[in-house]
Amino acid sequence: MLVEGKRSLMEEDIPTISKFLGGISVTVAILLTTVSFLWHVPLLDILTLDVSLFIAGIPVALPTVTSLIISIGVVGLTAKNVIVRRLSSLEELANVTLLLSDKTGTLTENTIAVERVITYSGDEKHNLALAAATVAGDNENPIDRAVLTAAKAESTETFERTQFILADSSRKRATATLTITGKAHTVAFGASQVVEALCTLSSQDKKRFAADVAEAAENGYRVLALAEVVGDKEKAMTLVALLLLSDTIRPESSLVISFLQKHGIATKMVIGDNEAITTRAARVLQLVGPVIRRADFATEAGWNDIKKRFDAIGGFAEILPEDKYRLVQFARTKACVSVTGDGVNDLPAVKAASVGIAVKNAVDALKGAADIVLLTDGITVIRDAVIEARKIFQRLYNYSVYRISESFRVIITVAVLGLLYGDYPLTPVQLILLALLNDLPIIALAVDRVRVPEMPAKINVRARFLLSSLFGLAGIMNSLMLFFIAVYWWHLPWGELQTMSFLKLTVSGHMLIYVAHTDEPWYKFFPSRMVMVATIGTQLIVTAMAATGVLTSQLSWPFIIFVWLWSFFWMQISELMKHLQRAVRSRYANFFEGATEAVLEAE
Repeated sequence: MLVEGKRSLMEEDIPTISKFLGGISVTVAILLTTVSFLWHVPLLDILTLDVSLFIAGIPVALPTVTSLIISIGVVGLTAKNVIVRRLSSLEELANVTLLLSDKTGTLTENTIAVERVITYSGDEKHNLALAAATVAGDNENPIDRAVLTAAKAESTETFERTQFILADSSRKRATATLTITGKAHTVAFGASQVVEALCTLSSQDKKRFAADVAEAAENGYRVLALAEVVGDKEKAMTLVALLLLSDTIRPESSLVISFLQKHGIATKMVIGDNEAITTRAARVLQLVGPVIRRADFATEAGWNDIKKRFDAIGGFAEILPEDKYRLVQFARTKACVSVTGDGVNDLPAVKAASVGIAVKNAVDALKGAADIVLLTDGITVIRDAVIEARKIFQRLYNYSVYRISESFRVIITVAVLGLLYGDYPLTPVQLILLALLNDLPIIALAVDRVRVPEMPAKINVRARFLLSSLFGLAGIMNSLMLFFIAVYWWHLPWGELQTMSFLKLTVSGHMLIYVAHTDEPWYKFFPSRMVMVATIGTQLIVTAMAATGVLTSQLSWPFIIFVWLWSFFWMQISELMKHLQRAVRSRYANFFEGATEAVLEAE
């Protein structure tokens, strides 16, 4: 089931393109209709031309091609164990500049084991049995599974459990009432700092406890504390033991985080572990900046200070679900945010993010609300999703540039020649055929080769309009010049003029795809094989129509060859338009607010 409701950048951009081209088409249609009435053109001919102009000029295939491009990207990610529940979230991921990541299963191996038991009271076997009595026992939680496995290996002791409160993100501990030697005992098992607060400790025990926790954290262990008291109240408890659990950081995690940072995506850990464990993990992962505890922003003054230093912070420790949600809300005022989560308490934060990601071991409720669901552990798959998202965005951007310039070229050429000659360079049938033949290579653009932007993708509307306009103007110039040559030099009949215009608009238009799909010179980075087959195939179809006179007036081969050579020459002029656009953007950088993106890979 797909998630709806969020609109991506391109989804918001599609109506803008459609309105722009639709406005031009309507304006030209009104102008030509008025002039045609003055020239006493039959009403049916006028209406036919108007409808043909709308079909050729308005990008009716734009939403379809957009969905197709995104859907093909989704299929590619499925093979990499990523389920995309909101199609446009991949495009949004292309614009993400901040990843707020959990740790277990994402940055670590998620193969937790009890490595050591530090005993304060009783013996190790008895204490492991106590800990095992305070876990759910369903083997789905990796920590519960690790405790049960250790207890089973070391102890055969069991207890009758009369009451049980499951651990959650808020309490950070499980509590069980057990019957031991005929008496009720309350046992708490959970985060060390939480359980410590329930215990009565001497100053010496407090020092030992702090030293043990600090040493364990420094060595990369997650520390859980176990406390016990006779009775059914969690008060004045006796500290029983510390269980040291290991969850090794994945060897690829630091490389992926480095990759993300290099390519414009800052990464911050947002986890419930204590400060020492979080700091060590941040150091291993080479996260830039200090680790901040929840207590550091619990007050309004502390929170205001965190907001000022947010960009420089590497991670947040001892975080509760409501804190994670608060961080996401603030981060969205500064960046496009992606958030990972696994528990039901992560729901508000994941739903509030620009792109919410459910990790492999996430609960079903979170998977149902997330935009993207990961089917494997680790952060590498997030990198794959980012690359695919930027490919999708680049294909959409290239397509929009081509679509705007083509519609602009056709509409203005028809309008100018119609006003000058009182007749039109294309018949209504040719206009419709031109629109249909353009759709074939346009659809093939869904699998086109692209250079992936190194930095997060952004729609620079002004720069795109400038490039599209320059391509369009080059197309208008070469269309008009060829038409004038055919009229005043070759003196072709009007039917052959229309055939020549039809052939030229198709051939040169599809050559423009080679120019528009890359920032490099077109001959250094060709489109995909499918795009090349589609463009060459449609060009040959139109050439055959012109040569045989099917649905057109027949055109001799010398003129057909000249049109091909003319189109290829103007293809190089269109190539120069890219250089002109970059020069203008550089000259007026403040106006365009951006620069040409770098490249991270080509596929």
